[in-house]
Amino acid sequence: MLRKAFLSAALVAGFAFAACAARPAPDTAPEPEAPKAVHSYILLDRTGSMSNLWDEALTSVNTYAAAVGEAGEGETAPLETSVTLAVFDAQDGLQYDVLRESVAPTDWQSVTSDEVSPRGMTPLFDAIGRIISTAESDNPEKAVIVIMTDGLENSSREITREGARAALDRVEAKGWEVVFLGADFGKFDDAEAVGVSAAQTMAVGKGTLEESMNRLAAKSRSYGSGAAPSVEFDAEDRAIAKEAEVKDRDN
Repeated sequence: MLRKAFLSAALVAGFAFAACAARPAPDTAPEPEAPKAVHSYILLDRTGSMSNLWDEALTSVNTYAAAVGEAGEGETAPLETSVTLAVFDAQDGLQYDVLRESVAPTDWQSVTSDEVSPRGMTPLFDAIGRIISTAESDNPEKAVIVIMTDGLENSSREITREGARAALDRVEAKGWEVVFLGADFGKFDDAEAVGVSAAQTMAVGKGTLEESMNRLAAKSRSYGSGAAPSVEFDAEDRAIAKEAEVKDRDN
């Protein structure tokens, strides 16, 4: 009897052990992925020659700030975005003013001509150096630096062309993106001189700035989310911007 009782107990224990062994271990919840982020830095030429398209330029900046916060079709992962806007000109040296600093699209207050207006000369190299210093101080993982100007360098005192190029080389080493927009302006000698690639420069005709910046915002989101490796202009972007017309006029 004792032997039968022992065997019965052993069988019960064996079945219990087998059942426990067969039961799958509870799944461990994966660590939540940190949201991806991209910070945009817009450097806007506020020199006197921008007067005839100033309101359009400001509208295009406001459009970018709104659009970069809007998820694209099929975009599911969260993407944090913010925008810094700086304007520049020369008044006895570089005048560089940060009008919006690391502002989320939902908090963006539209910039108007009541806040800032065109004046002065074009210290482009100085301004490039300054916006890159601003970005480096923030040191985001991903950044898009947008330079919008309607003229060539004519009054820098702080850094040379070589210094501006060295600053942009640091940007490239970080994997950040730099795009150069000619506002109704089709000469890119300065952009080429500091190392901005042809794929990332575009002449934008008057009347097309807003749509071009809207499309650029979508490209910035794609880069930030990892859906695109870089920010580059394609044939459709250039057609919408009427780039060929601007370049034909300026050449």
